[in-house]
Amino acid sequence: MRQTPCVLYFAVDSLIPPRGKSIAGLDEFTAALDHAAIPAVWVTNRSRLEFDAARRKLAHTHPFIGEGGSGIFLPEGYFHLREEKSIRLGRFTCVPVAKPLPAAADALEELSEEAKVPVVTLQSLSPRELAQNAGLPQREAELMRQRDFDEYFFFAGATEKDIQRFATLAHQKNYQLRHRGVLWSLAAGASLKRCIQILAKLYDRALRYHPAIVGIATSQDAFELFAGCDRRILLTSAREEAALEEEREGAPTRRFALRDPQLWELILQSITSRK
Repeated sequence: MRQTPCVLYFAVDSLIPPRGKSIAGLDEFTAALDHAAIPAVWVTNRSRLEFDAARRKLAHTHPFIGEGGSGIFLPEGYFHLREEKSIRLGRFTCVPVAKPLPAAADALEELSEEAKVPVVTLQSLSPRELAQNAGLPQREAELMRQRDFDEYFFFAGATEKDIQRFATLAHQKNYQLRHRGVLWSLAAGASLKRCIQILAKLYDRALRYHPAIVGIATSQDAFELFAGCDRRILLTSAREEAALEEEREGAPTRRFALRDPQLWELILQSITSRK
């Protein structure tokens, strides 16, 4: 592994939509990072199967964190080191952080019964019902529900008060509940911060020094990601210049406008300047 000034943790879901084109210039930025020997760990809420096409299209060859901090997925032979808790999932060595399915499915059933709030899992739907509820073509919707850790579902006729009661109970039991469009997901033990800590140790061991941990995200993904980073880069829309609260001491945030035609060049300069 080549020496690097930092490792980039990049929340990409809002920049690489499931359908349509990625944000302009992202492919060139990915190539420039590789040329500069800066690993870019992509962070996504999608599963490894959902995410495969995007990784292939943009020639991403580094690890990624999947299903909202549920697990770390390492390409074959990426680290010539073995993480003792790793498992094999498809083409990847996976370091699980959340409990693998069916733990989340069992937890969802338990929460639904205890909170008395009915839910419908994607696993219970027919292919046609799945596509209708996910708002995706049938093949993409099928990939969406083939997960390793978290369970996707929607509430059936629940009120806002019902959902709040369900969410409170999930938090009390240390489950991770996330709202994703019309759908929700539940994980048992997911932690993006923990994923970053594990990966940082693997990079430290491989490089024999500690490169800086740099996070890059839009405002919708920044809060959880930035908690585990030394330096932070926030991508803002025209309305989001004040999206985050005051910076934490020791963890500076630089802001870059998504509409800036020189966005990726400026970010690369910021990363490589080590400031």
